[in-house]
Parts: sequence; C-alpha cells; structure tokens
Amino acid sequence: MKTYLECIPCFFRQALEGSRIVGATPKQQKKIVDAFARKIPQISLEASPPEIARIGYKLLRILSSDGDPYRAAKQRSNHCALKLLGKLKGKVNYSKNRLLTSVELAIAGNIIDFGVKNNLNIKEELKKILAEENKVIHKQSIFHFAEFKQVLKKAGDILYLADNAGEVVFDRVLVEEIKKEYPDKNIYYAVKEKPVINDALFEDAKVCGIDKVVRVISNGTDAPGTILALCSKEFKKIYKRADMIISKGQGNFESLSNEKRPIFFLFMVKCPVVAKETGCKMGNIVLFYNLKKNGTIRNKKISR
Repeated sequence: MKTYLECIPCFFRQALEGSRIVGATPKQQKKIVDAFARKIPQISLEASPPEIARIGYKLLRILSSDGDPYRAAKQRSNHCALKLLGKLKGKVNYSKNRLLTSVELAIAGNIIDFGVKNNLNIKEELKKILAEENKVIHKQSIFHFAEFKQVLKKAGDILYLADNAGEVVFDRVLVEEIKKEYPDKNIYYAVKEKPVINDALFEDAKVCGIDKVVRVISNGTDAPGTILALCSKEFKKIYKRADMIISKGQGNFESLSNEKRPIFFLFMVKCPVVAKETGCKMGNIVLFYNLKKNGTIRNKKISR
C-alpha cells in the first residue's frame, strides 16, 4: 500500500504525542517535529506508511531513557489482556465453531493500538472487546473464512505476523486452537527486533505465554509493519517457504498488501486512509485473503 497525503499529518501527530509520552520538554518536542519534517521531502509517496512512520519512531527512541518509550504501556496491555485469557478461552470452548470464534477474537484484540489512539485506556478498551466480538459478524465487510479454513488445512509451515503487545494474548487463543485441531502444523510467531510504538517484542511474547505454543522469531526490524527489504535473512527464508501467512494489524497490511504470497490479513479498520484503500468503513473487521481468485480487497467478497 502506498502512502497517501492524508497520512502525513498523522505521522506528525504520532511523533508529537510520542514525544510527550517519553516526557520530552516542549523544546525537545519541537526538535523531534522539526527533524521529522526535514525527512519528509526526501521520501516518496510510493513508500508504505510503516516505512515513513519508522523514521519518526527512531527519533523518539533517542529521547527514551531505555530506548523503549512504550514499555510501561506494553506491560499494562499484557497484564490486562492476560486477565481476560480465561474468558477468551471460555468463549472458544462454548462456541459451535471454535476456529471461527478464535479468528474473531484475534481480530477483536487488534483494538489495542497506540499508533492510532495514544490516549488508549487499556482496561476500558479491553472490556469492550468481548462486546465487540459479539457484534463482529454483523460489522464484517470482508471475511474470507472459507479460504482461511481451506488453506489452513493444507498448510505445513505457517508464519504468524504479530502486531501489538497485549494483542498477543488474543493471538495465543487462535494459535492454540489451530494446534489443537492440527497438532502437526509448524507455526512461527514473528515479533519485532527493536521497540516501535507498542508492537510486540520477544519479551511480550514470553510474558503472554505464546512461546509455550509456537516458536517465536524476530523479523529483524524496528518498523511498525513488515518491510521485507529490512527484514533479516532468517525471517525472509521462513516467509518465502511458508504455506500460509497470518498477518495481524494495519501496519502489516500497509506494508504487505501488494505481496503475491498466501497472506491472510486480520485487522480492524481504524483510519480513513485504510478504509479508503480497502473499501471498508471505520470499525469494520477484515479477514482478507490476498490470493483469492477473481477479486481484490475492494470487491468486499465475503465467504463463510
């Protein structure tokens, strides 16, 4: 996905709000915004939004005492989400379609996103997730679940691209269900190598317990998405041989939407630009298979 002009004000908003989160003085905040502004003219709009956003977040890490401005926020997200784990598993256990419910919950967990909503109240938002999940079918706009089941059944190696901390708990519910139904599946769970916004790192994956279910790897980058040109050789090797890729979050969609690989994008539409790109409405959920025949994401094909 290319960058739209409408994305640029959002990049500045994220840089400014991020600088305040790390406790920067007004003078330091101005320096961050100025430094980012000098970078913009050098960047092509053909670049994906995560490629540009990465520049701003690298500037923020300089101001952070430990290099991870959102560490405390991620820890709160993990803690609050883990408290919901029992309820999430209960929903799956009592569901008539366990895999479908697990997919819905994984997408519902995508609401935990500081890049879009820096003033996120974690406890309140997580409480809403269960209610959101009850409405998820009625709000769907693109939902290629039939294809998801079909590809999953045949896949040997599966690469699951993580998004946010806290959200990992919801991903855990889905991968546990996949492993329960298909114990022979080889699943890799890819997190970021270095801090960027509240994206999940190794420590978040471990705290959320997903490392007990699947193999956790790094994609080798600090970008709020998956920019293949920056990823490690190990990650790209797994990416190329994967029979199925489960991609969580808008950042991964923005950076991989043009790839010709068997990717299922799972996310909630949270910004007008992504709504425009997908043909969806704000708040819609998306389960989009990019290799679906005779259709693009704008066609809003639904299969259950």
